[in-house]
Amino acid sequence: MRAVLINPYEIGRQPFGLAEPAALLQQAGCTVDCLDLSLQRLDPALLAQADLVGVYVAMHTATRIAVEAIPRIRRHAPRAHLCAYGLYAPMNEARLSVLGVDTVLDGEFESRMLALVEGLASGNGAAYATASSKLPEVPFVVPDRSKLPPLSQYARLVTSDGVEKTVGFAETSRGCKHFCRHCPVVPIYEGRFRIVPRDVVAADVRNQVLAGAEHISFGDPDFLNGPGHARRVVCALHAEFPDVTYDATVKIEHILRYRELLPELKDTGCLFITSAVESVDDRVLAHLNKGHTKDDFVTAVRLLRNTGISLTPTFVAFTPWTSLDGYLDLLRTIAELGLVDSVPPIQLAIRLLVPRGSHLLKLEGFEKRLRDFDSNTLGYPWGHADHRVDALQEAVQACAARAEQNGLSRAETFAEIWRLAHRAADRPVPVLPPRSSAELVPHLSEPWYCCAEPTNQQLASF
Repeated sequence: MRAVLINPYEIGRQPFGLAEPAALLQQAGCTVDCLDLSLQRLDPALLAQADLVGVYVAMHTATRIAVEAIPRIRRHAPRAHLCAYGLYAPMNEARLSVLGVDTVLDGEFESRMLALVEGLASGNGAAYATASSKLPEVPFVVPDRSKLPPLSQYARLVTSDGVEKTVGFAETSRGCKHFCRHCPVVPIYEGRFRIVPRDVVAADVRNQVLAGAEHISFGDPDFLNGPGHARRVVCALHAEFPDVTYDATVKIEHILRYRELLPELKDTGCLFITSAVESVDDRVLAHLNKGHTKDDFVTAVRLLRNTGISLTPTFVAFTPWTSLDGYLDLLRTIAELGLVDSVPPIQLAIRLLVPRGSHLLKLEGFEKRLRDFDSNTLGYPWGHADHRVDALQEAVQACAARAEQNGLSRAETFAEIWRLAHRAADRPVPVLPPRSSAELVPHLSEPWYCCAEPTNQQLASF
């Protein structure tokens, strides 16, 4: 059996979600090819030979691109069984089915994908049951990245000295213990998480270092869901490859709870931590069930700075509860904390996404704020009660796009957004707080975001 696995987009990473099932399916006797549409085009000849095509949708932007790509994939692979898998597949099952997807699998797809392959081999693939509320056991194997473009073609690490380094990507766990209402992990995992065996993580990292990786980006929803496991992983990584650095995603809540681990993370090579701060308005944070406050965020910045680890905060800057004053407070807080250079401008334009199945829909009265589901944007549209907030969001998004096209620095773009926001609120534009340093902060060359609009270039790239 021939399988083709396709990744629409994953923020510049070499996708674990293709490499790991590729290894698993090959062990089951399949011939597997991989296509990463962020770097490659659809291959009609390859697709024409496929018995199974799997499209990996791990984030909203990827799903939007997949919706555009699937009709073309179906034309090139008319006899293949088409499967969509990943976090965003179940919540978009209706749309995907209309496009011709035969099977939809969630984030814990491995066992079900193997069962699907067995069913197809025996002629029963069409009858395969896709839905299940129980997370199956996952037969984790060492990913096979040989069918993907080399690491050197993906996002790079930019160090504080301006040096670019090759980045690898690994996962040490899946799921999450927490219930942030806007998070796509929650409807699938419902507070559960599971670890990837350390020997599998170690082998995957080792293979990537041998392939040129100088830095590893850990893609767990929260690296400290299992703090003991995370600690053992990074200690082993540092012992084997003392010059390899890494970054990870950690909740503000966990930065505070496990503050005693921060020096060890620094000593084992952690350069920066990404954290979904989302807002500095405690009322908004409560609606999102984030588990932290603005004061907690400020404390986390201080703890990490004292340890020598940079913080890369991400935000959902525009929500139905965001006011113009609240947005100005967000900008002011970023500036006062010295985080202007740590925040990609796109983060200041992100608008709350409400997909099907979102726990936001459980908030009393929230549905009244929403319009009918939009199958094109794959979410429930909402408009702010204050039209000026929506207008500002559009202006900030356009500003961030122009800045990227024109190569403006984060500081230059922030200053323009600062002016836009104050004018939107009909306020005088104050002088920005002085920056303590113009030094670069370590970051990946492609910003972290999962729910922005795909660009026309992305949609046309395949």
